Amino acid sequence: MGLLIVGSIGLDDIETPFDKVTNALGGSTTYISLAASYFSGPVSIVGVVGDDFPDEHLKMLEDHNVGLEGLQIVKGAQTFRYGCKYHYDLNVRDSLFTELNVFEKFNPIIPDKEKKSSFVILGNIAPQLQINVLDQLENPKFVVCDTMNFWIDRSKADLIKVLKRVNVLIINDSEARLLSNEPNLIKAAKMISEMGPKYLIIKKGEHGALLFGENTIFSAPAYPMENIFDPTGAGDAFAGGFTGYLHKNMEFSFENLKRAVVYGSVMASFCVEKFSTKGLENLSFLEIHNRYIEFRELSSFN
Repeated sequence: MGLLIVGSIGLDDIETPFDKVTNALGGSTTYISLAASYFSGPVSIVGVVGDDFPDEHLKMLEDHNVGLEGLQIVKGAQTFRYGCKYHYDLNVRDSLFTELNVFEKFNPIIPDKEKKSSFVILGNIAPQLQINVLDQLENPKFVVCDTMNFWIDRSKADLIKVLKRVNVLIINDSEARLLSNEPNLIKAAKMISEMGPKYLIIKKGEHGALLFGENTIFSAPAYPMENIFDPTGAGDAFAGGFTGYLHKNMEFSFENLKRAVVYGSVMASFCVEKFSTKGLENLSFLEIHNRYIEFRELSSFN
């Protein structure tokens, strides 16, 4: 009944108007697994790195009860690397470089003991690889999928095949409009839901998130942040918190999915408070729950 996460693991150079870091831990799998680890156990990852990947990062993941049996470490190869620079409007960033390195030929191989995983998060990787992962699994109970503009443009046909096999799709507003070719988000959500996923979450950055399903819409606010240092990985932390919460209590009513969305937003809010994964590394569940209560009070009215 484990939670399996498949996606990228990398090293990032990130610059914001406030500071910058180099060779910082990054990748969708990293943020997702850390956020989920506070709710769910065990969490297992499938990914690939080079032998330049620092041991301290591996230890940190293991300390969070993240299983690394599915992590491929390729000798003589370089880890996936990415660099970007954010503007004062932290919704805008310039990509400085992308070095796929070992990730370019990533072939996700699911360890035998993980093939029975009940929960699966398909991180932002090629739809063909997402299909490959699903084909290796025996009978996953709940599949959450992420994607991006690049795959919508380049591999839309394969992505639609993926959507027919997932329970939840998590995308941002620009991706929703691109996937549906519809500017209105409510209409876009209806069109995307008809592609397959039972539930759709559209993230709107600092404006919160929308949950669609069962002919119902839930609008969750964003946590009002005084200090945002690095928005990298916030969407992945959201996915980890959302899915980790559902995996913890195994309850799939729309009301519980609403709570899961708020817990996802909580984890994203912790993520952006520090660079890289530092905002997710030393939390307590009490801190997480207290911020959840604050979220609930923010959106409660008579």
